Amino acid sequence: MRHIERHRSEHIGWLRAAVLGANDGLISTASLVVGVASAGTERGAVLIAGVAGVVAGAMSMAAGEYVSVSSQADTESADLARERHELATDDAGERAELAAIYVSRGLTPQLAVQVTDQLMAKDALGAHARDELGISEITAARPLQAAFASALSFAIGAALPVAVAALAPEPTLSRLVTGSALVLLAVLGAVAARVGGASLWRGAARVLFWGALAMGASALVGRWFGATV
Repeated sequence: MRHIERHRSEHIGWLRAAVLGANDGLISTASLVVGVASAGTERGAVLIAGVAGVVAGAMSMAAGEYVSVSSQADTESADLARERHELATDDAGERAELAAIYVSRGLTPQLAVQVTDQLMAKDALGAHARDELGISEITAARPLQAAFASALSFAIGAALPVAVAALAPEPTLSRLVTGSALVLLAVLGAVAARVGGASLWRGAARVLFWGALAMGASALVGRWFGATV
């Protein structure tokens, strides 16, 4: 019977983009809504600002993530092309290089040579990509996946403060947006920590700290400008 293991590192690519997008969407949009509302602005203007923040933020997250991960993919492609050329022009040197890597990891020289010969016979470029360059199926850059995950998670995270702003009574709008955003941030931080195998309390606390700081600063700015305009 085949033994199947699932590791948390398999989720690292999409998890990183999704958590970053949801956190950014929730914190930035809630801060924007709280800041505009704290200036004494009417609900209609608050909602326009919130919706505009959702659209602009989601597009910005997608573009930024795509460009960033594309740069990583370009670097990986260049490294693989160079490795492919070296395999075609210096097979003996590449075998010695790979064998030396295995020796440094604890294999005897004889066994390292045997492992190198067998792995390169099956997939020479794959062996060098994995053991020399550190590129594997799990860690390979996927720009479109990262961009989509970031944009979607940003929009989902940003939807809550806009929805609360649309439904909450105007006198308590800022407080309700802040409170609901902090609760969701704590849940999001705990879930991300759980998936990543980290402490739930630590994951929730670090997200709560930055979220509270951002919304508090935005509220102060809104009140200051609202009082001076």
